[in-house]
Amino acid sequence: MTIKKHIPNFLTLLNLFCGCVAVVLTANHNFLGAFWMVSLGIFFDFFDGFFARLFKVAGPLGLQLDSLADMVTSGVVPGYVMFHLLSSETGVNPYLPYLGFIITLGSCYRLANFNIDTRQTSSFIGLPTPANTLFTMSLPLVLSSSDSIMVLEILTNPIVLLTITVASAVVMNAEIPLFSLKIKSFQIKDNLLQFGFLASSVVLLAVLQYVGIPLVILLYITLSMITNKFKSTKV
Repeated sequence: MTIKKHIPNFLTLLNLFCGCVAVVLTANHNFLGAFWMVSLGIFFDFFDGFFARLFKVAGPLGLQLDSLADMVTSGVVPGYVMFHLLSSETGVNPYLPYLGFIITLGSCYRLANFNIDTRQTSSFIGLPTPANTLFTMSLPLVLSSSDSIMVLEILTNPIVLLTITVASAVVMNAEIPLFSLKIKSFQIKDNLLQFGFLASSVVLLAVLQYVGIPLVILLYITLSMITNKFKSTKV
């Protein structure tokens, strides 16, 4: 029982470690490595709560530790990536790239609010920080892998990047109900929406690779809106 008690917190700390490594990789402009470290961190974050519930060891320490780890992996890192994207554009105000950290501020506010919002026990209100992070982390990868001039012009436009930055902070804290990606059990009937979304995401990523990541986030929001509409109609 003693070992089981520490497994969820250990996974949370692995999430934090991945975030720290991602910061270093981002500083060295290794966006691909940073993306995979953040993805690994989100993987650990995905299962720490699952094992906490499975072993019945969920508590206030784990809740706070989870948010602190997410603040690095899903707060500092995406803000730093946006900082670099804005810094890469010549001719812009040298102070402009710092606005990329608006994503970090938005993530911090959401994580703090999540801890005290009793409505978000089985679902989310606003885009979760990991989902927003994957969207942001995918931008430099799409930029480097795409041959489209249109994509190049869009993702190198400071106005577009700042719009994405502000929109990210807003959507994370907006009153938009979104279904939770937390899997409470491995029973398919209890997690049909989650498993369906994950299967669709795998297909999109396999076919479109990095370009599929923003589409996965869009799919997540769309499925949530359809689910909410269905529930309201059913009631």
